[in-house]
Amino acid sequence: MRSFPPKRIICLTEETVETLYLLGQQDRIVGVTGYAVRPSVVREEKERVAAFTSAKINKILSLQPDLVLAFSDLQADIAAELIKSGVTVMAYNQRDIAGILAMVRHLGAIVGVGDKAEELASSYEKRLNDIRIKKKYVDRPRVYFEEWDSPLITGIKWVSELIEIAGGQDVFF
Repeated sequence: MRSFPPKRIICLTEETVETLYLLGQQDRIVGVTGYAVRPSVVREEKERVAAFTSAKINKILSLQPDLVLAFSDLQADIAAELIKSGVTVMAYNQRDIAGILAMVRHLGAIVGVGDKAEELASSYEKRLNDIRIKKKYVDRPRVYFEEWDSPLITGIKWVSELIEIAGGQDVFF
């Protein structure tokens, strides 16, 4: 990283964009994925530099990021190209609720707001627990969740966990 905590961050996935905004660190973001829509101002405020599995490498490099945040093996080729160009890349791979909460805490620590990230993650844990308790005695509807139609992709593990917490039963589990 050129500076620590990083001052110029590019987010290749919408989860990190939204998390940085929730942590009040949006001024550090210099580029985002085209899929970033939350908060709605992100589309007006930030340069779009990537889709999900493709990126404008030259545009990313021109923004001189201290850190690029990526997601999973699906962005491995992008990450490798950036790393070869001397850019620091952090790839998250959150697949379940625990992984999402760990990502929030880790990202907060990286940008120097670990306490605020802990508060955010803890508030999510409390909300999920409150929902779980309220839904304990509800009839459990069977839920089919389709994330993508071609190729057919059903929900990642955290989707199934949320269905269960909300009182449903994922048809695939």
